[in-house]
Amino acid sequence: MSDSLHIVCPHCDAINRISAPRLSDGPKCGGCHRPLFTGEPLSLSGERFNKHVARSDIQLLVDFWAPWCGPCRMMAPYFAEAAAQLEPHMRLVKVDTEAEPALGAQFSIRSIPTLALFKCGREAARQAGAMGVADIVRWARANGA
Repeated sequence: MSDSLHIVCPHCDAINRISAPRLSDGPKCGGCHRPLFTGEPLSLSGERFNKHVARSDIQLLVDFWAPWCGPCRMMAPYFAEAAAQLEPHMRLVKVDTEAEPALGAQFSIRSIPTLALFKCGREAARQAGAMGVADIVRWARANGA
């Protein structure tokens, strides 16, 4: 990681520049003054998703899911727990493919749940199927920076 990172606010989508060593210091958004990291997955759709992927310098771990999917619902609390462990060095995001079919199509999501790790605006790794919290964290760290 470089010394200065761009972080997209999970609340107002403002782009903030944060010193890498200060990521763990609980930084707040310069625009809305709310925390840049909440320790919880962020639900994104459409343009918000594209902005976070394109403009954030930290990795995004995306859970492509749907409300009717049993394994997706089973994995949801594990994904939330993984967010608490992986932030602030990685942002965890949920994309409802039922509500956002264009995003599912854009990334050729064929089965759900599917985890996709994005680095520097590009997909770097993908894993289909439900996982427990330890497996999510291990997979994310193994495929991350």
